[in-house]
Parts: sequence; structure tokens; C-alpha cells
Amino acid sequence: MPYKSTSELPDGVKDNLPKHAQEIYKEAFNSAWDDYKDASDRRGDESREEVSHKVAWSAVKQKYEKTNGNWQRK
Repeated sequence: MPYKSTSELPDGVKDNLPKHAQEIYKEAFNSAWDDYKDASDRRGDESREEVSHKVAWSAVKQKYEKTNGNWQRK
């Protein structure tokens, strides 16, 4: 279920991340969705969606950090 726009992102992402971080999340999720379509490419029993969300959060955390409850660019 790749995202076409940031407006389709989960509320936990839309309500907390700045716009640029939402774009990073969307692009990373969509890329991981393609990269991990085969179960053999994933570890354990994680679903394609779970892995894609983990990859997306990891990508966001490379450029942003949560400080005093707010996500800010590093």
C-alpha cells in the first residue's frame, strides 16, 4: 500500500512530523515496499508493511530528532 501523497500517511506521522520529514517518510516507505515485497527479503515473520514503516522511521531519524516532544531537523 504505497502512499501517493503525504495526506495519506498514518495520523501518527502526519500529526507529528514536519512536512519535509513526512516527504522523507513517504519516499522511504514506498521504496521499502518495493524492496521487501518478497518474504525471503525480510527477517522473521514481519509483514511487508511492518518492515516498510521501520525503514521509513529510520530514514526520518537520519535527518530529524525528537527534542522536547517535537521533531526538529538535526
